[in-house]
Amino acid sequence: MDIASYLAQSRAQLGQQTKEIKDFSVFDFHAVPEQPVLRTEAKALIDEMLRFDLSGVPNHQAIVGSRGSGKTLTVKYLQRVLRENTNLEVLYANCRHHNTSFKVLAHLVGVQARGMSMTEVFDRFCRRFQKRTVVLLDEIDLMSPKDRRREILYLLSRASQPFMVIMLSNSPHVMKELDAATRSSLQPVPVHFKNYNAQQIHEILRERAERGLRRWREADLAEIAALTTKLSNADARLAIKTLQYSVTGRGKDLRACFERARRDLVVDVISDLSDGTLSILGAAADSPSDFARSIYERYCKFNRRRHEKPFSYVHFHSNLSYLQSAGLVALVSTKQERTFATRVLLAFDPAVAREISALRFDS
Repeated sequence: MDIASYLAQSRAQLGQQTKEIKDFSVFDFHAVPEQPVLRTEAKALIDEMLRFDLSGVPNHQAIVGSRGSGKTLTVKYLQRVLRENTNLEVLYANCRHHNTSFKVLAHLVGVQARGMSMTEVFDRFCRRFQKRTVVLLDEIDLMSPKDRRREILYLLSRASQPFMVIMLSNSPHVMKELDAATRSSLQPVPVHFKNYNAQQIHEILRERAERGLRRWREADLAEIAALTTKLSNADARLAIKTLQYSVTGRGKDLRACFERARRDLVVDVISDLSDGTLSILGAAADSPSDFARSIYERYCKFNRRRHEKPFSYVHFHSNLSYLQSAGLVALVSTKQERTFATRVLLAFDPAVAREISALRFDS
């Protein structure tokens, strides 16, 4: 078969496989539905933002939850509806992409900040956003180690203008990482987004199916929801990916679709890790011992070979907590002689971490 013939045959097969799909955007993890699942945690967040709109007195929030628990989707939906129904200005920045306070402020103001000082950028920010403003800082735990104090939090909490900060994180330890002055000034209220239950995952899949599919089986949605909540940390993205594979003909068995989707997400999550966090995961994959102390020693040796300064043990352990919230590891406290030690159990095939580490660090 020549290339042209293969192209024609493959195109016909893909057309047949996707004939039941009317809108491919339903498989986009970043798509914000018209009516997301309303959760108790979201109600508390809405009430605080409405109080800020009425009073101008902010109660800063720290939203914590596992990947796929709906944190980002919820705040992006609120960003849209609050702009339409309140007098609030609502800003959003992802700290993965803008990983210092300086870069976040420059992004929100929309300037190329080269040659400007932090004070100049913040002054410009304050001049531009003079009404009551909510600042959504997503993945704040991924800010660069060079900005460990997360100076933007201190500046916003101390500003004379009414700013309300809502920071999102997968790591439950993000508030402990703030320096004392920032924590005292900000005093964030913790909001824990619990993992979805099977009924909520089912509702999410039904909304996507109604919007993007021509036909589906309700029993399939229920089975995908059950697999997602039973065999993972109820990551909605995993359920959506499984649905996609089930309707595109890549596997009729839902369990096989689920396992393929899970592997794909693991690869995506690991590929998105920062160099520091990936090196920790690589050390865990290669270490002959699963005790955290042994993994830390291996991680330090790896960084010294690369002439990189390793994290302190406290920061290393914070990264382990992040990896647990991402569903990549499980941290288990176990008694060792007269003390307790932490074991790091990988939740995926360690070969995946080795492959991605080799591509990142050996190329």
